[in-house]
Amino acid sequence: RPRWAPPKRGYFPPKPTPLLDSLGNEGTRGMKGMSVEQLKDLAEEVRWQVLDAVSVTGGHLGAGLGVVELTVALHAVYDAPRDEICWDVAHQCQPHKVLTGRRDRIYTLRQGGGLSGFATRKESEYDAFGAGHSTTSISAAVGFEEARKAQGKKGHSVAVIGDGAITGGMAWEAMHHAGSMGSKIVVVLNDNGQVSLPTSYNQVQKPVGALSEILASASVEQGRGLQIQDNFAKTDTSESFQKGSQFLKAASKTFLPEQLSSAAAKRDEYARDFVKTVPFRGSGASSKGELFEQLGFYYVGPIDGHNMETLFEMLQKIKREHEEGLINKPVLLHIKTKKGNGYEPAQRASDKLHAVKPKFNVPKPADAPKVAPPPAPLTKVFADALVKEAETDEKICAITAAMPGGTGIGIFEKRFGPERTFDCGIAEQHAVTFAAGLAAGGLKPFCAIYSTFLQRGYDQLVHDVALQQLPVRFILDRAGLVGDDGPTHGGTFDLSFMACIPDMLICASADEAELVHMVHTLAKIDDMPTALRYPRASAYGDLELPAEPRFLEPGKGRISREGRDNTLAILSVGGRLRECLAAAAELEKYGVSATVADARWVKPLDEKLVSLLATEHKVLLTVEENAIGGFSAQVHQFLLEGGHLDGINRTPLVMRSLMFPDRWIDHNQPVLQYDDAGLNASQIVAKALAALERAGVKVSEGPAKDVASTSHKKQVAKA
Repeated sequence: RPRWAPPKRGYFPPKPTPLLDSLGNEGTRGMKGMSVEQLKDLAEEVRWQVLDAVSVTGGHLGAGLGVVELTVALHAVYDAPRDEICWDVAHQCQPHKVLTGRRDRIYTLRQGGGLSGFATRKESEYDAFGAGHSTTSISAAVGFEEARKAQGKKGHSVAVIGDGAITGGMAWEAMHHAGSMGSKIVVVLNDNGQVSLPTSYNQVQKPVGALSEILASASVEQGRGLQIQDNFAKTDTSESFQKGSQFLKAASKTFLPEQLSSAAAKRDEYARDFVKTVPFRGSGASSKGELFEQLGFYYVGPIDGHNMETLFEMLQKIKREHEEGLINKPVLLHIKTKKGNGYEPAQRASDKLHAVKPKFNVPKPADAPKVAPPPAPLTKVFADALVKEAETDEKICAITAAMPGGTGIGIFEKRFGPERTFDCGIAEQHAVTFAAGLAAGGLKPFCAIYSTFLQRGYDQLVHDVALQQLPVRFILDRAGLVGDDGPTHGGTFDLSFMACIPDMLICASADEAELVHMVHTLAKIDDMPTALRYPRASAYGDLELPAEPRFLEPGKGRISREGRDNTLAILSVGGRLRECLAAAAELEKYGVSATVADARWVKPLDEKLVSLLATEHKVLLTVEENAIGGFSAQVHQFLLEGGHLDGINRTPLVMRSLMFPDRWIDHNQPVLQYDDAGLNASQIVAKALAALERAGVKVSEGPAKDVASTSHKKQVAKA
């Protein structure tokens, strides 16, 4: 695979980086002797480096800019990699990578053969726990801490989690467990008021959820109140305060009756809650501290997450008091930050420049030639189709788990408002069962969740939806490989984990027109759960979208290309159909006239079509964008049980399946990922030729040993 050659710098004006240069690629050891003023300067150098690198690579930006000061402070205080720092989601970890020996490769972020856009254990010892999905960091940190305790080792475990990720139930399960054990972890709650993507859009002008209401009572801009909380937090974590608190608790146990002793032991908690709640308007303290302290945490904050002096002092004190036994419980440090901090265009953007394309900061020249707009993303095709269905069916409603932009549900909300649109936050388990309740209550819910994120709600899919045959319609965006987001976001397993569930209908669209028909079809099925998957891609743009979509009969596919010689049939499901057609065109050069069929449905399987293809051809290939156990497994089972593979009283059928290999496909451009997976036209041709040889079919020599089509060669060369 061709490696990507990093440039010397990106598209921001050059900036001296003496402190960052002094660290080299040796990790964070050189930070330990830096003063607070030097750490402030280092943070600005790191911020520039992140901006410059992402201007070349594109990808996540706003979240990383918002945690620059926190990242510098964490690495200045804690001794990573011995002390584990677990980044939740880890889309904000570019500053962390710059500081931890990977600056020389930072311009390869999300590029083939380069650095991952997320934390990855195989990439660096500083990436204590891999991520990409949400709400895992606290559980991982508790595990690290308890493993250390069991082995008698020294060190600390820190989890950094955002106010979006903490809406997920797993975070509260982890805090419940950590508090009950007194596990001495540190949870840094990075509260930037950005819960969904985007958080504010159309009629939605505040973060979703009751927890967001609690946390949103202060911001970095609110000045004096937050400064007062900074000062109180310094007192709250001081050695004298902790020793005094321990002395009074011990004395009350010795000299007071048990009932009075218990009340007296809590007096510092009541006093701290009072100070945090009552006097300081704008401090944002409210009663949130009690929420976490009732779970067994020592709550500190909220503090300004961009004030290096406060951050450094707080983390030092928490670390020292955990070591000295002055605090013998988990600590939650609540910091207020601004997503996109330090870059004004990010502050102005509605999504705080959550993710950007390369050269995002390069203005287009006034005389730049006009470029025709690209075809619409399939996400928009889906959303527009759903809006059209909902205009004639008032029972249709839409659900997203904090991804209104990525799933297209924001388009639905713009038309129908919050009355028919539900954002559950990053809580896929709740979203699925909530959809089940809506269906049981008589509505027609479309639950739009990325394929990879539906894995998080699998038990609910089985137990709460399918077992009760509730007509929830699952829309699985990002099915298949997803390019530079890599394996954490790939939709590679959904056909396998859904096809084994009884009484569930599953379809996969081959193009934008089919997608519109399938949205219409799911809207009409109201007696069992259904799922529709489609890839992360744009429409082809050469098909007219149907003005009046058709109902596609479940379990009925279509012939897309009629072969002439009954030697080879290619049965595709989903987004590889055009590659199959390209492969069939290439095979003509070998004297092979292939039949190409689009199954449309994984369940129910079009048994009549499969039987026809197997009976009338010597070779049958199945092609899918999924791991083992998906569509091909359904076809194999049917053919085995029907005797098609017995070879008794019939011509033996040679069958082969193309699917994702049994390994992870790393981040890269999609055409190169599919090349790696063996699912482009050239690999389909090669598989077909090998199978035809096995079946004893003689083919002509062909144009050349390299069977890649011209268009495919151009795609790979361009990538």
